[in-house]
Amino acid sequence: MNHAFVAALADAGHTAESLADQLGVHPKTVARWANPGHIPQTRHRNTVAELLGQESEALWPDVIRRREPVWFRPWVDIEREAITLRTFELAWVPGLLQIEAYARATLAGGLLTADATEDLVAARLNRQAILHRERGPLLVVVLDEGVLRRRVGDSRELMAAQLTHLLACAELPSVQLHVVPADAPSYPGLDGPFVIADLPGGTHVAHVDGPAPAQILDQPADLANLERRWERIRGEALPRGRSLDLVKEAAASWS
Repeated sequence: MNHAFVAALADAGHTAESLADQLGVHPKTVARWANPGHIPQTRHRNTVAELLGQESEALWPDVIRRREPVWFRPWVDIEREAITLRTFELAWVPGLLQIEAYARATLAGGLLTADATEDLVAARLNRQAILHRERGPLLVVVLDEGVLRRRVGDSRELMAAQLTHLLACAELPSVQLHVVPADAPSYPGLDGPFVIADLPGGTHVAHVDGPAPAQILDQPADLANLERRWERIRGEALPRGRSLDLVKEAAASWS
């Protein structure tokens, strides 16, 4: 339980019902904020802190203590608010599904200090809390088979552990996993990875990765292009059962 939030609620003379009434949300929503890893959406967070006479960082320290790069923080906020996240990856297991050792290995060989690397790893792992929330987003992942076959890190055991974790994540009700097989012909996913976030109210934004800091796209023409790419990529991917069989085979090949 988030004792800081519960104590602040009592000290301010509020109940879940009274705070919900002031915010215009359901009392069950407020009650969830007392659970570890749950945090108000951006539009409510500062208001909640003000009503309780606290700083946001004091109410949700583990979630709000920002360790990701400044340029990436807007996307982390979008992830927390999303209803659905549709992500295609060509080179890596997506960060939301990475184990710690794999996350660290993806950062090896760069120009980062040890402290900076640990901050990035911690931030990546913290983001994964959204997959275990009662009303977190549905994460639909499409991977190129090369992600399963290309070694990351120095050991085959790391890859076996990562793919085993990927299979476990695929059993979560919040995760749907598909794989584009290696024998698929040239397809639009070869242009690079991206994520489309479907937000409350019917709005959409996208995150497009690359060698420079990634971009967040919200223009209709850009989003329409990514929607078309997504549908064509999904068309090349295997059904869920066959995708999981392929991941199992790849995991065994690394053992």
